[in-house]
Amino acid sequence: MSFWHPVGMNALISDLTKVAHAMADAAGAAILPHFRGNDLNAENKASDGYYDPVTIADRAAEKAMRAVLADMRPDDAILGEEYGAQLGSSGLTWVLDPIDGTRGFVAGTPTWGVLIAVGGDQGPVLGMIDQPYIQERFWGADSYAVMRGPLGEHPLATRSPRPLADATLFTTFPEVGTQSERAGFEAVAGHVKLVRYGMDCYAYALLAAGQIDLVIEAGLNSYDIQAPIGLIEAAGGVVTDWSGRPVHDGGRVVAAANADIHRATLDILAGHL
Repeated sequence: MSFWHPVGMNALISDLTKVAHAMADAAGAAILPHFRGNDLNAENKASDGYYDPVTIADRAAEKAMRAVLADMRPDDAILGEEYGAQLGSSGLTWVLDPIDGTRGFVAGTPTWGVLIAVGGDQGPVLGMIDQPYIQERFWGADSYAVMRGPLGEHPLATRSPRPLADATLFTTFPEVGTQSERAGFEAVAGHVKLVRYGMDCYAYALLAAGQIDLVIEAGLNSYDIQAPIGLIEAAGGVVTDWSGRPVHDGGRVVAAANADIHRATLDILAGHL
């Protein structure tokens, strides 16, 4: 199996990329036996009437990724959705979401994915989104982004600037976010050409692949967004909060294909902060 590595990628990034691939392989192997299974049981982690499911596949996948790190990068810290934080001594932290989009997973849609990111206090230096069922993997670091799928492996780049009126916008709204946050999203949605809902992390992969222009969300955790940040920034895009600030710790997110459409979106959202 060949992984695309550009000339000039430094040794550390190369090593981290190999580890991320090993983790994604392990997670996919743990998840796929459960996907669309008739006996899949989902527990609800939320206690306020909201549906936030977790399955045996989520937990098995995170355990599998942690086992890879214990073998290949034992000095790195880990922050995972299911098993929390583990301290390290290297200065690097792996941020893991074993199944981003568990609601889609339990519904049988293939828009969920394995999220893997690694970086320091300033955010990710590498991000990966893997969809093992349809065999598409997207990753990026050091200003290079790549995907591998049924048609092979090739570099990625986000879309070039275009008017907001010609843009395509994805989100998980109205399932995620407050009423005021939804109003901000809808203000932007009223200016674009096409809006699609409920795509989970696959929306960010499509943005990095140059297929769409915007993703707007709210209420995210660091493990939801660090992998998309690393991937999209490597592909040439911009990811911030709704005020244009860093968002690797989570919150309200705007992911844009380029600086022009990002600026136009922030101008509209300014009235909803």
